Amino acid sequence: MMKKFLITLIILMALAINLSATPIEDDEEDLVPISGSLGGASRFLAQHSRGLVKCNKNPRLCRAKGSPGPDCCKKKCVNVKTDKQNCGLCGKKCKNQEICCKGKCVNLMTDKRNCGGCNIKCKKGNSCKLGMCSYA
Repeated sequence: MMKKFLITLIILMALAINLSATPIEDDEEDLVPISGSLGGASRFLAQHSRGLVKCNKNPRLCRAKGSPGPDCCKKKCVNVKTDKQNCGLCGKKCKNQEICCKGKCVNLMTDKRNCGGCNIKCKKGNSCKLGMCSYA
């Protein structure tokens, strides 16, 4: 009976040590899965990784197929032309009523170059009101 208890205790201790030594990532969004082609990244990286790599260590991962964007901001792949939290450059946040169009924060309700959506321009002499072009 004592022998079984000791074996069970040793196994539990080994599991506890193993789990405490395993690094835990708190942000899975900032990890990019590695698949077939890395757009020119070395084979060494693909062969020696554990399948997930942060873009701050290899920014080219953001240009891989399936990535949320080609730019790396705070270890996350984003598109600075469309990302409201990184509009135009990393860390530049748009206000609540604004979105990011071509790297610039714009208000779709009033911006006559982006009226109701990115790149929807009002004709000359018209204004943008409530996201719709109208005569001034």
